[in-house]
Amino acid sequence: MQFHVPTLCLVTDRLRCNGRRIEDVVDAAVDGGVGLVQVREKDLPAAELYALALRLKDVVGRRALLFVNDRVDIALAANADGVQLGENALPLEAARQIAGESLLLGRSVHSVAGALKAEAQGADLLVLGTIFPTASHPGAVTGGSRIVREVASAVSLPFLGIGGIDATNAGEVIAQGAVGAAVITAITTAEDPAAASADLLATMQAAVLSVPAKAM
Repeated sequence: MQFHVPTLCLVTDRLRCNGRRIEDVVDAAVDGGVGLVQVREKDLPAAELYALALRLKDVVGRRALLFVNDRVDIALAANADGVQLGENALPLEAARQIAGESLLLGRSVHSVAGALKAEAQGADLLVLGTIFPTASHPGAVTGGSRIVREVASAVSLPFLGIGGIDATNAGEVIAQGAVGAAVITAITTAEDPAAASADLLATMQAAVLSVPAKAM
């Protein structure tokens, strides 16, 4: 499967929706141009996470891809499109053995070495961070544009930048070689998630037009 260039990914956090239902925020965000939704609610027990994944799968329908964070079993049971695995999550080889070709396998990476390892192990998509300072991971080491550029030069896999990305810097991430961006706060806390998503996507689309897009 090919990913759209650019791809805007919403990583869910139901506790950062200003009192709104996460389903409503996701629905609006997809209306605004989000093409990938990652269900990332680490505090939920399996049964509740599964139920949420089912509801969000129904919300996005065919309008966007749905990934589940870390849980290959729940991603399969909910008929999701993929699973996003942290660097310390299940090894890619094991995830592929369980999922076969039923799921796209994303891997979160933080360095060139991590990106190269994930590519060698069969990842379909990388999520690279932390790019800019972010409230989601205060104090995290950030790589800025430099790490995006270095990973783009090192691997052929499509990858998204994550961490502190908003409409002011999303274009920079694309210009340095990412095919998209993953965000939480810039959409979930926005007064109008659809408009916020549209602004982010427009910024990235402008960057795609101004620099050669990385082949996917």
